[in-house]
Amino acid sequence: MSTALADPPAATTEQQPPAGASGGAPASAPDGSKAPTRTCANCGAPLARDQDWCLQCGAGAPDSLSSRTPSWRSAAVILTTLAVLVAGAAGAAYAALSKETGKATPAVTTVARVAAPAASAPVTPTTPVPGATPTPKIGAPTTIKPAIPLPKAAKIPLTPSITPAPSVKLKPITPITGAGGEPAPTTSTPKSSKETPAPVGEAHPEALLLDTNAAQTYNPYNYPATNFGDPSLAIDGDPTTGWTALVEPSVAPKMAEGLVVDLNTPRKLSAVALLTSTPGMTMQVYGSSAATLPTSITDPAWVALTPSFAEHKRHVKLKLAAGHGAFALAARRAYRFITLWISRAPAASVGTPQAPGHVTVDELELFPTA
Repeated sequence: MSTALADPPAATTEQQPPAGASGGAPASAPDGSKAPTRTCANCGAPLARDQDWCLQCGAGAPDSLSSRTPSWRSAAVILTTLAVLVAGAAGAAYAALSKETGKATPAVTTVARVAAPAASAPVTPTTPVPGATPTPKIGAPTTIKPAIPLPKAAKIPLTPSITPAPSVKLKPITPITGAGGEPAPTTSTPKSSKETPAPVGEAHPEALLLDTNAAQTYNPYNYPATNFGDPSLAIDGDPTTGWTALVEPSVAPKMAEGLVVDLNTPRKLSAVALLTSTPGMTMQVYGSSAATLPTSITDPAWVALTPSFAEHKRHVKLKLAAGHGAFALAARRAYRFITLWISRAPAASVGTPQAPGHVTVDELELFPTA
């Protein structure tokens, strides 16, 4: 049984146009129609002019591709293609097997070891070639000049300029002795700002560090102990606490008590700082170099270091050895006991017999001579 894929046998003879035809015109059939020019070489069926395959048996026309004899080049191309495919498949299989079972050999990079230059050998600078980028040497510091110049840093003085505060000079006042030998309360107000004690803050790191029992109430006239608060609160460094003294309604606004500090050994002082919540008190600072605390404020062992003054500020710092007056000369000596004597209460602290007032010393600080 013939199939369309089988190569038909070659025709023994090709039909030639009938003799006697002029100009190559096809011969006419007996019935008057034109005779076909080609026939199938297999079954003899007529073929149209542009027909390549037989419609009866499926064989190719004499001039179709199927009728041509295959050449050796076609076979060579097919064999070469197959060989390339087989080689590619074998290479892929080998690569897959090598990836699963074998390990890749790590690449070894050899780095040249450069000897470090000797520490004592000087580095000779090289002159750069104009237009060329200098290559930094190994082990030698390099300096790259920026393309844009950087702004110069402003010079800041290491030591700030501080204008010293003007020294405080107190006008010496001779204390007036009242009845009973007690100094009479006097009030002196500085006439100029130069005589006003300089105010200070609450923190003084250069002040003397005092023991908690260094301060005590000075009560030479034996007022009841209940009239006074804890004197250690005036030297504890806490401005919210302080020593208090009751104002006796019978003698108000006069007072005759104070706060004394025992330094244990004589010390020279340059200033006394005071913080109070009852400003306006009339006060005076005394010093004594005696071995024991004098029992009366009129004792000659007490030396007045400041005049009696009324201070209306909450913070005050009194310079003791400033100037050349009698008080300044006396303050240049060393003293063991320092007393802040209060002789008069401010009007706002007097109170009434039913509700007596009081005065307060929140902090008392002593500054040694440098």
